[in-house]
Amino acid sequence: MTYANRMQLLKPSAIRELQALENDPEVISFCGGYPDPAYFPREALAEAYQIVASSEPMSLQYANSQGDQRLREQIVERMKKDGVECDPSNILVLQGAQQGLDLVARLLINAGDVLLTEAPTFLGALIAFNPCEPTYVGVPIDDHGLIPEKLEAALKANPGAKMLYVMPDFQNPTGVTLPLERRKQIVELANKYGVYILEDSPYRDIRYTGDNLPTLKQFDTEGRVIFLGSFSKSLAPGLRLGWAVADSEVIQQLLQLKQAADTQTSTMNMRVVSTFLERFDFDKHIANLRNVYGRKRDLMLAGLQQHLPDDATFSRAEGGLFTWLQLPPQMDSDDFLKKHLVPKAKVAYVPGVHFFPATGERPLNFARISFSCASEKSIVEGVARLGEVLRNYPR
Repeated sequence: MTYANRMQLLKPSAIRELQALENDPEVISFCGGYPDPAYFPREALAEAYQIVASSEPMSLQYANSQGDQRLREQIVERMKKDGVECDPSNILVLQGAQQGLDLVARLLINAGDVLLTEAPTFLGALIAFNPCEPTYVGVPIDDHGLIPEKLEAALKANPGAKMLYVMPDFQNPTGVTLPLERRKQIVELANKYGVYILEDSPYRDIRYTGDNLPTLKQFDTEGRVIFLGSFSKSLAPGLRLGWAVADSEVIQQLLQLKQAADTQTSTMNMRVVSTFLERFDFDKHIANLRNVYGRKRDLMLAGLQQHLPDDATFSRAEGGLFTWLQLPPQMDSDDFLKKHLVPKAKVAYVPGVHFFPATGERPLNFARISFSCASEKSIVEGVARLGEVLRNYPR
């Protein structure tokens, strides 16, 4: 069969390819950036489903393609508490934030258009963007996220760039967070050079230390920032519920693309989440997640500090689900994983090379490690095993 040319641009997710390791009971996997299912609010969600199924027959019917009105109002309330002024016309409910990546790329990117990303960046975003055939320009980051001076240099070198994709809060894969002044500078640069910003913040609620920082959207005075949020990490990914916040004209354009893609997000799931937000203490649930994942993060960071050799470093995320491991410069983290770490220690991570756009520099000595889904016992044991194999690796 002859497929469309764009299919050549779609590659299997490296994380999905590592799932076989996660299914091996002997392997301690730090691969998937999944929330821990032990802390899904199952009883509350079951009650919400029962309420909706028994008392709202229209929950099984088609609904407004932009999203359930009450849920959009609730999202508006939460965004306003977070400093973003908007109304329901500025909200589009999505099949997870991942759908937002796809729709925004299809809205803005023609083949060959310059799309700027952090380097490294979220692998799932690259997968969503690839069918639009962008020209990627990776912008370096440091321990404080995207570097504004590097961003401006990239914008000057690429006039007509269409979009910047950025994760300001606990970035995937590195876990770093943009400080306040950089957030302001990045929005100012977008205004100066006429580019859209796609702000992806699915981990924003999951903060362990430090002060909550304003979204980039909060500084948006020209309608250039499109914000993506998600219930996947705060409630449950199986609900497939996220949202976009943008200028109402942008939302209407995205809505047309969504109607062509799937007509609407699940009416039942939208009503269930709305009922959950009405009847249960969402903020208390978030506080519990912060405690649970915060303990796991602390265990992982303490273990890495104790067991890693001096020539390996790691990030200290203030929130989210990841830390970013930097191995010695001469090492290839993928080769080390396959030939040493899995065979000798039964431990797995995601090699960092997969998080860099293929068109730019792709350093080999990084790895993403997730602490969210592993048990506390597995974190302690897995990090110790990782450190032992790494210390004995020939330099």
